[in-house]
This record gives sequence, C-alpha cells and structure tokens, in this order.
Amino acid sequence: MKFLVTGGAGFIGSNFVRLLAKKYPDDEIVLLDKLTYAGRMENLSDVRDRITFIKGDICSLSDVERGGPYEVIFNFAAETHVDRSITDPEAFARTDVLGTCTLLNYALKHDVDRFIQISTDEVYGSTQSGSFHETDPLDPSSPYSASKAGAEHLVRSFFKTYGLPVQITRSSNNFGPYQYPEKLIPVLITRAFAGKSLPIYGTGLNVRDWLYVDDNCTGIDTVYSRGRTGDVYNIGAGCEKTNLEIAQTILKLLHKKEDLISFVQDRPGHDFRYSITTEKIRALGWAPANSFEEGMQKTIDWYLANTSWWKPLL
Repeated sequence: MKFLVTGGAGFIGSNFVRLLAKKYPDDEIVLLDKLTYAGRMENLSDVRDRITFIKGDICSLSDVERGGPYEVIFNFAAETHVDRSITDPEAFARTDVLGTCTLLNYALKHDVDRFIQISTDEVYGSTQSGSFHETDPLDPSSPYSASKAGAEHLVRSFFKTYGLPVQITRSSNNFGPYQYPEKLIPVLITRAFAGKSLPIYGTGLNVRDWLYVDDNCTGIDTVYSRGRTGDVYNIGAGCEKTNLEIAQTILKLLHKKEDLISFVQDRPGHDFRYSITTEKIRALGWAPANSFEEGMQKTIDWYLANTSWWKPLL
C-alpha cells in the first residue's frame, strides 16, 4: 500500500504519520507539506527514515503528482488557526477549499482506493445544549470553519457525483505533543512554565471537548480500516471543559498560582460550546485510550522535556 499524507509535518499529521509507520511497517508513506510556519521537519525527526518527503502545495497538481501514484490519501493539509482566519480569510479558502479540490481531482484521475478528509467539529457551529450528530446541518461561524465545511461539501460531492470512495472525520479539539504554540493548551503550558500571565478570552467559560491527539489518530485509522465509504464520523472524547478549567488544570499540574490567569477581550464570532456524539465511531470498536488527565500530564511532560522545540518559536 502507498499512502499520501498531506500536511503530515503539522501537529495532528505528524502524530498520525507515527501511527502509520508503526502499524503498517511494510507500506510506503509519502508526505506532502508546504512547510509553512506550523509544518516543521523537526516534527518528523524520529520517523524520517520511514517516509518520502515532498515539499509542496496541495493547490499545485504537479506537486501532488510528484510522489504518485497513491492508493490512499489522508488530507490533513489545512490552515487551521481561527484567529488567523479572521485576519486573512483568503488564505484559508485557498488551501482548505481549493487545495482539497486539487487533491480530489487527482484522486479521481488516478482511481485511488480511498480519500480520507480530516475535518473538525467546528463545522457544526455552536450549541448551548445537546450534541451534534453526523447528519446535523453544518453552520460554521469563522472563516476557518467555513473553509473546512466547504472542503467537506466538495468531498461529499465527489462521492455522490463520481463514486469516489471518500470518508470524513470530524474531531473535537486536539492536544498533545508537537502542537504549535499559538493554540490554547501550548500557550498556557509555555507561559505558565515561564511564570507569565495566561490570557483567556472573555469570561473563560467557552466549552470544548478535548481529545488527546493519539486517540484522534487511532480514530482516523479506525475509520480507514473499518468505516464505510461515503460516511462521516465524529471523533471526540466526551470530555467537555471550559477554557478556564483548562488553565486551572495546567497551573495545578505545574504547581503555579491561579493569579497568573488574565482575561482578555473576546475574539469576534467566538463559538460558545462544541459538543459531538461519538456512537457511530464507537460502534466500529474505537474508544479513547487516554483520559483527559493522562493526556494533559503527557502533554505537559513533553513540552517540559522539549523546550528546544518550542522556545525558538515564541
């Protein structure tokens, strides 16, 4: 089997490449990444000998074709930071929508066995109560989530129009090793470690379901291995925490005082709560292996042991 992993030098993508390298030792892994600020070869140092790396853009068909033909495509490549999408929405539309379309055209042309689109629970939008099912309508709030929803619609259209064997995963908020220190948990860990204030949007009561990255990766592999083509699968831990609770947990584990918490002006269009059901993927035999507390301790331990990875990025 020959896998193409786009965006494989980023946070979730690099962790997924490690899973592929371990679980499928006899298969070929080609990694395509543009190496923007969040995609780094340092994220792959321990699996470099297991991959063929191509520096390229998913919006460029010639870049995509360089390592082919592929049998399976996992599309992690995306602009993902909500704050950045507010200031530069065009970059998100280009990569997340047009880039996905380029990959789909390649997959159709070369008759790939499977195309797995990695998406997010943010496409559903916010809810005050209850949890979203895979069949619920999409109602994105930010240019980031709108671009991911647009990509999903393209993926589904290639299944319905051309019969391309596709699958979509929508995961909740991930955390763990190699996450670029602009996202909430790395920001809080690195600032708390340095004794700096921890900035929390608004009142800090916005709610997210937090999923340790390794569990998301096993979920994606479960969908690939056992899921039905044409289907969408939510992947979440069922662990809802407010941003304030996240900050308090990190401070407690680092033995820091809560007076480091500071509240800052909320960002525009900040969704209050994300919540998804996961019965569908659990019916395939998947369940998260890490509790929130276990995952957070592993994450903190990794950042403390790898200051040389994140300090140059601040």
